[in-house]
Amino acid sequence: MGFFKNKNKIIINSSTSSTDQIQESKDKNELATNLKENLKYIKDTLGESTDIIFRELKFGPGGAMSAGIIYTDGLSDTSSLQNFIMETLMLDFKNNELENNPNLMNHLKDFAMTVVEIKDLTSYDDLFTALLSGDVIFLVDGYTTGFIIGNRHWIERGVTEPVAQSVVRGPREAFVENLRVNTALIRRIIKDQNLWMESSEVGRRSKTSIAIMYIKGVAEDKILDELRLRLSRIDIDGILESANIEEFIQDSQYSPFPTVYNTERPDIVSAALLEGRIAIIIDGTPFVLIIPAVFVHFFQAAEDYYQRALMASFVRVLRFVAFAISILAPSMYIAVITFHHEIIPPDLLISLAAQREGVPFPAFVEAVIMELTFEILREAGLRMPRVIGPAMSIVGAFVIGTAAVEAGIISAAMVIVVSITAISSFVSASYDIAISGRILRFLFMLLAAVFGLYGIIIALIALTLHLTSLKSFGVPYMTPLGPFSAPGQKDTFVRLPIWKLLLRPSLISKNKTRQNYTKPTRESRGK
Repeated sequence: MGFFKNKNKIIINSSTSSTDQIQESKDKNELATNLKENLKYIKDTLGESTDIIFRELKFGPGGAMSAGIIYTDGLSDTSSLQNFIMETLMLDFKNNELENNPNLMNHLKDFAMTVVEIKDLTSYDDLFTALLSGDVIFLVDGYTTGFIIGNRHWIERGVTEPVAQSVVRGPREAFVENLRVNTALIRRIIKDQNLWMESSEVGRRSKTSIAIMYIKGVAEDKILDELRLRLSRIDIDGILESANIEEFIQDSQYSPFPTVYNTERPDIVSAALLEGRIAIIIDGTPFVLIIPAVFVHFFQAAEDYYQRALMASFVRVLRFVAFAISILAPSMYIAVITFHHEIIPPDLLISLAAQREGVPFPAFVEAVIMELTFEILREAGLRMPRVIGPAMSIVGAFVIGTAAVEAGIISAAMVIVVSITAISSFVSASYDIAISGRILRFLFMLLAAVFGLYGIIIALIALTLHLTSLKSFGVPYMTPLGPFSAPGQKDTFVRLPIWKLLLRPSLISKNKTRQNYTKPTRESRGK
């Protein structure tokens, strides 16, 4: 009896010691040696989720070894898992080289795993991150290490034409929601060994993958270091779209003007990288961020560089003029109608006075009513289904404008001014800069209603001071206008021929030389 008591005591102590070791490994975030304990801990942590698939199998001579395979249904390629992982492990080995082999894991990695991407696994944190990202987890009984097998596969949207930034002439490819596809689209354009990429994760729960792409030797190191610092400071539960990252890293949080550029076109990102800018690619969104971004950058469209210089320059000047109209047109009308009748030709003044006869509101109230109505129609058109959205916004604006004029609530001239303003706001190459104009328009209208043209001048001075005070990652926002750069004027309001753009934008890249080209002379062409 004493012998059996001592034996039972030894067994109990041994079991207690094993449990303590497993709990200690969990506290240290390390895998346990017991396969069943590892699988139980994973199941308990994930709450018995039904989309997490567990598969236990035997391999080696006579099935002497036990292994566990874990993957997320819908995020992993089950056919590859069956053909290249499980089928290989289920082979019956003729020798005993696997049993009690201290180098078993290395042997499996080098000879048994017929997969491309495989990493060592030692911690639970890495296990859960990889598992929920679509990788396959492979664990072996008796070993505190495992494998992360790259086997990600899910249904995703293919590469299609850009929706927000379409062009008449140029590439028809747009980014998708897959980070690796987006980086491949950029590398297909820039085949340079100096195109470097740094990867990281942001979000405690979402663990969103982020890639920073830049050309080594062209991008400014100070800007790159500042970007790394700002990204490292982000501490949030999850990142759902690139706009979340943009709000964390932008310079001026309350300015109406954007200091980070976003695009869905790989050719625009590639052009920015060649200029010395840095691209931030976020998994799960088709919009890529570009820094630094200056004011004139938002008026440069991809199509400007696919057309002849004369046509591209004309269209770019037109964008600047349209942006000015979208901000100033209603306020100028209010100021002239309210305070400065003397600058209107007599015939036109008589016509405007006749139109406004019987209108119960001052010009400022008229403009506010019409602008708010149009903004509501614009937002309604964006939120409605695509089939009826544009038709509803156009018909709604026409019907409401005509009815308001016939009812004597709004003058016909005000409808014309608001319509021209609305159309001009759509000319901008970037949607973000158009939103800035929409916000500033109401401020200009208020100052014009109170002070007339003097209020508009005050607003323009304040706007200029604000623009010159902004920076994007240390780069002045009004570059190359302020500080003034003569070479930068070749691609600001107008775009000179490509062969004249010898230098990259100043204050953005450390390698200023873009190309070395000499235009052929008439004599050389004759030869």
